[in-house]
Amino acid sequence: MQVRGAPLIGAIGAFGLALALREAASDAALAEAVHTLGATRPTAVNLAWALQRVATRVRPLPPAARAAAAWREARAICDEDRAANRRIGERTVELMQAITRRSGRLNLMTHCNAGWLATTGWGTALAGIYLARTAGIDLHVWVSETRPRNQGLLTAWELAGAGVPHTVIADNAAGQLMHEGQVDAVIIGADRVAANGDVANKIGSYLKALAARDNGLPFWVAAPWSTIDAGCASGASIPIEARDGDELRVVRGATGCTLQLHRDSPVANPAFDITPAHLVTALITERGVVDRLSEMHFASALKRNDPQNLK
Repeated sequence: MQVRGAPLIGAIGAFGLALALREAASDAALAEAVHTLGATRPTAVNLAWALQRVATRVRPLPPAARAAAAWREARAICDEDRAANRRIGERTVELMQAITRRSGRLNLMTHCNAGWLATTGWGTALAGIYLARTAGIDLHVWVSETRPRNQGLLTAWELAGAGVPHTVIADNAAGQLMHEGQVDAVIIGADRVAANGDVANKIGSYLKALAARDNGLPFWVAAPWSTIDAGCASGASIPIEARDGDELRVVRGATGCTLQLHRDSPVANPAFDITPAHLVTALITERGVVDRLSEMHFASALKRNDPQNLK
């Protein structure tokens, strides 16, 4: 895995299509490149969205003009992603402020890495944390390690660089910390949001949503509008990427790797899970906040595609 994070996967896919069109730009070559790139990461809908956007932009053009136009469109996707993430962060801060007025210091929990390493700038779930820190809000972040690829360590690295107080925890410690009252809210990113509000995100997100609901805590999902798949009826229709079993069998470090499980040991390694819409307190997008993802409310907002239908 060289690229991760739904928004960044989409942006890189767009540039990949532009590069492919430099080699061959006929209609057949365009269709083949879109298909090949789109099959690389099936869960994150931003990839398919970005590829279709670029393809739609260049298809009416003569082949000789397609590569340059695709490159410009890919750059536009990056610029729009950064701007969207900034707006997501601003809306997240508003939700944070409602809690800090009641509790003083804010203790957030996050999962995986949804910062600037996973986007073209700011991040999604972490954007609000960065802006809150700049605004002087007293906050601390619980960072789950996110096995087996330990993307939470990337989040810890980001937060350390930004001077944000944080603590890395084992994934299975999350529920206990919530039960002890040490968490005020949970915020994650998303790889795909279905039309009914179900959310696909890094494996382990669903368990945190269940624990948050049991402890009466807000569970926020921060994602750009491009992550919403209006053509996907529910989470049951979202393909879940199954990754190599060696991600569990082998421990990798800076100086090498160690086999911790026999090569023949069966391993199940789904990369994502589905959090049902009823467990999501708010979906935070650049267009607004969908508060409580009731299917009727969310479907109505999608149908109109209008920020005024959002909170």
